[in-house]
Order: sequence, then structure tokens, then C-alpha cells
Amino acid sequence: MAPSPRDASPKLQDAMDDTVAAINRTIDRLLPNTDLAENQLYDAMRHGTLNGGKRLRPFLAIQSAKLFNVDTNRSRRVAAAIEFVHCYSLIHDDLPAMDDASLRRGHPTVHKQYDDATAILAGDALLTLAFEVLSENETHEDPRVRCELIRSLAQASGGHGMVGGQMLDLIAENKEFDLGTISRLQRMKTGKLMAFACESGAILGRSDGPHRRALCNYAHDLGLAFQVTDDILDIEADPQDTGKDTGKDEAAGKATFVSTMGKEQARERAEMLVNQAVRHLHVFENRADILKELAYYVLQRRA
Repeated sequence: MAPSPRDASPKLQDAMDDTVAAINRTIDRLLPNTDLAENQLYDAMRHGTLNGGKRLRPFLAIQSAKLFNVDTNRSRRVAAAIEFVHCYSLIHDDLPAMDDASLRRGHPTVHKQYDDATAILAGDALLTLAFEVLSENETHEDPRVRCELIRSLAQASGGHGMVGGQMLDLIAENKEFDLGTISRLQRMKTGKLMAFACESGAILGRSDGPHRRALCNYAHDLGLAFQVTDDILDIEADPQDTGKDTGKDEAAGKATFVSTMGKEQARERAEMLVNQAVRHLHVFENRADILKELAYYVLQRRA
């Protein structure tokens, strides 16, 4: 039976805790406090990035990089850049023009803590900072590696990836989607950034071929499983556990895996996706055991 997050092994829990601490330190260093006139912007950026979060995407980046013996400073910088993109998307998703959410990670959303304009600018600045971090020599001495990181993150987060998926998500409020379109929406909105998180380790390690493809396939299946469980949590979880507003997809009439398949079939699909994700990692033998365990964590999570 897959382990639940409450019963996660000490190895997995320690690794996740270490990632949270390391990424928070890296973000704190890359986003220092300032007394400049525009300091509200930086306060908002810090509010949107340092107030909790599972740091799942950074965890994927760091663990995939370990498979290729990548220097930890490099992988943490890439992981922070990915988290900047993820947090920018959350800040913008929470705006009144999108999901109109008031709670994120147990704290007021950025537009509630500050205002709509500051939230928009904070998201813009985080997105820009992500690419600045990837472009610097400290991330990798080889400019070809840096360019590939930048290109791959741009593809994962732009119109053919996360942003395009968010557009489909908005359209889903007024149009009924079939299961294939919902799957495509979630692969774009969630799966592609997760895929880049895993692929980034192979890029940093200058690895190509089956190992890189295995990580991408693992991440795509994991991303879909994550979204299926997210849809289930949206209708049955307590906001105190999730740290964000729940029931918003159902209230907006959005087509989700749960609304289309029913809760039990959605659970079965998530389990199938996780088992499929784990099989992709067999090429690494036991070196990817922590990523396999993470997949079961996603399946059984409660927040």
C-alpha cells in the first residue's frame, strides 16, 4: 500500500524538510529586504514566496539533479527559479479577475495583503527574476546549459504550457470539456512545469537520452496525478488543512476530473498515474527511490 504523507518515511520527510529550509534560504538571499522607495514590491514578492508551501517543484529539481551528481548550489538556484515562476502564477491566479481567492498557504493572498496592482507587479517581477537567476554564471558556467534552462522553462511556463493551461482553465468556467481536454489543460497548467523541474536536473548534468526522457515522463504523470488529487481535495478537504480556499472549482462550474469522472473513478485514475510514473523511474534502479516515494505521497496527500 502507498504510504500517506502522515506516514511518510523519515527519509522522505527529512528530504522534504531539507528542501523547504534550503529553498527558503536561497529565496531569502535572492530577495533581500530593501529600504528603497519601491520596497512594497519586494515585501509583496517575499509574502508570495516565503509564507509556506510544500516546495514540491524545487524538491523534484533538487532530487533529479542528485541523480546526475550536480552541485547543490546550482540545483538550488534552478529550484528557486522554478518556485519563483510557480509563486508568480499563484499570485496572479488568486486575483479577482481569475480565481478571486483570499487565502493561500494559510495566509492572505498577495492582493488581499496589499492590493491588486501590487500583486500584478509582484508576479511580473518574480517571473522576470526567475530568468535572471538562470542566466547567471553561478547557475552554470556553460552558457549552453544556461540557455537550455531558460528555453525549457520558457516553454513550460508560457502559452504552450502553464499560461495556456490557465487560459483553458478560465474557459472551462463557461464551456464543458471532455476528459481529453481536461487532461490536456492539466498537463499544460501543472504537468509541464513539473516536467521542467525534473528535466532541469538532467540539463544541469548534461545528460540526454533515456534518463532525461524517463524523468520527463515521470513528471508528466505525476503532475496529472497531483491535479486529480487536487480536484478531490477541492471538494472534500478542510481549508484549515489545505491553507487555501476550497470548493471554488465546483462553485465556478469548472469541468474537473472529479466533475467529469466522479470521485471514485478519479481516485482510480490518480492511482494508475502514480503507478505509471513510478515505472518510468526503473531506468535509475534504486537511485530514484525517493522520487518513487514522493509519487505515493502525492497520491495520499491531505493538503
